[in-house]
Amino acid sequence: MATRADARPATARLISCDAGSCVLIRGYRSTSAAVIRINDREVEAEGGRSWRVRLPVASVEHWSAPFARTLRVSVADPTGATEWTQAVRLPMGLLGRNLELASLVVRVR
Repeated sequence: MATRADARPATARLISCDAGSCVLIRGYRSTSAAVIRINDREVEAEGGRSWRVRLPVASVEHWSAPFARTLRVSVADPTGATEWTQAVRLPMGLLGRNLELASLVVRVR
């Protein structure tokens, strides 16, 4: 959750990219000089105050715990002081496991 009351929530979604599939993370920062960290790794962001980061799904898997449902996104000012940190939900099922269903029961109410 953001530590600043005025921080807008960052978002993550799955997109197509040169690596096949990527996670696009978007957010806002007080200045374009602020540093973005995802799961405690500094990443290069595109844009100014409205920023975006594209990460291959393989990188997200490598940086995250097994079956993770969120990423830890932090924004720090140029001096290194953290402006805010929040857990950003990953697209549903992105790092989950594949389950083979023997059957599926659907009922109409």
